Amino acid sequence: MIELALIGIGTGSPGHLTREAVAAMADADLILIPAKGEDKADLADLRRALCQHVLVSPPPLAVFDMPMRDVTEGYRQGVEAWHDAIAARWEQVIRAHGAIRPALLVWGDPSLYDSTLRIAERVARHLPLHLRVVPGITAIQALCAAHAIPLNAVAAPVLITTGRQIRDHGWPGAVDRLVVMLDGECSFQSLDARDLHIWWGAFLGMPNQILIQGPLPEVAGRILETRARARAEHGWIMDVYLLDRCRSR
Repeated sequence: MIELALIGIGTGSPGHLTREAVAAMADADLILIPAKGEDKADLADLRRALCQHVLVSPPPLAVFDMPMRDVTEGYRQGVEAWHDAIAARWEQVIRAHGAIRPALLVWGDPSLYDSTLRIAERVARHLPLHLRVVPGITAIQALCAAHAIPLNAVAAPVLITTGRQIRDHGWPGAVDRLVVMLDGECSFQSLDARDLHIWWGAFLGMPNQILIQGPLPEVAGRILETRARARAEHGWIMDVYLLDRCRSR
């Protein structure tokens, strides 16, 4: 039986690693490091740096190229095919190294808008796999901590959604607070900005962390410019934001 550990590592800071996460990393006999091309080399380097920072004697690190996603036949079909390809790549690397306790370091937490668990289910169809999940600090927690704000208003719900949903369907009914993730197009631009307040953050927990907050009509342009500049500089960006449509009333 192969024990695959999916370890939540927070949003990039070694301080986000729990003791359980560090112990799971130390127990692994192989850590898989996905590489996403030259533009996103920093992401693989950050995973390597975390291993070097917290482990006295890191296990072997297996860097592998991530398959490209093709959504020309439709978003859902493209994602399913992409996950199949990633699972096949994991299986190939695990078999090649004869790993019994492989691990993957997952940004944030494996449960929140991350497909690692779904990919692991595919791997389990071909390998005798026992799955271990170590929770991590989410981007939402890091965002609220960085801005020193509570996630929810008193006795009120919060909806966690994606930029695609906002862009295609607008503001969901029955809630006044949204957390928006996976938004590469700054989909808040599609909303009526009046009475909206935004707390935005990128590279949360890292030395290059960026925070902007304020009434959306006043800060939207600055977020767009800052985000574009940071992405061009680093080749990638991870950001998240919280919207409130009651605060400025």
